[in-house]
This record gives sequence, structure tokens and C-alpha cells, in this order.
Amino acid sequence: MRLWRQRRGMSQARLAELAGTGQAAISRIESGRDLPTLALLDRIALALDCQLTVAFTSDSGQAPPSA
Repeated sequence: MRLWRQRRGMSQARLAELAGTGQAAISRIESGRDLPTLALLDRIALALDCQLTVAFTSDSGQAPPSA
């Protein structure tokens, strides 16, 4: 997220304003001290003019359980 923001020449404060959150929240997310909700991630992606993609993966390498 930080890279996308920096490549657009955007400050944390400006991203926060566009995403409807506070600059401190952006700072915590970028530093890994906080996990944003999907709703906030969606607003951040919109503010950064990029697409949010969510994928489920397995750390174990096993196939997901069948339905």
C-alpha cells in the first residue's frame, strides 16, 4: 500500500482524507501494526485508483475442504 501511495505522490494524510479515515490509521496499516477491514481496504484501493483483489490460500499447500 505504501508503494502505491508513494508512486502517486500522495501523503498519508491525503490518502486518509480520500479513504475516509485518519492519517494515524494509514500509518498503522502501512507499518503492519493494524489490519484494516475489507471495507476500508476497498476505500483505500479506490483512493489509490487500483483494484482490490481478495484470494484465499492455504499455507499448508493442501487443497481446500470440499463442500
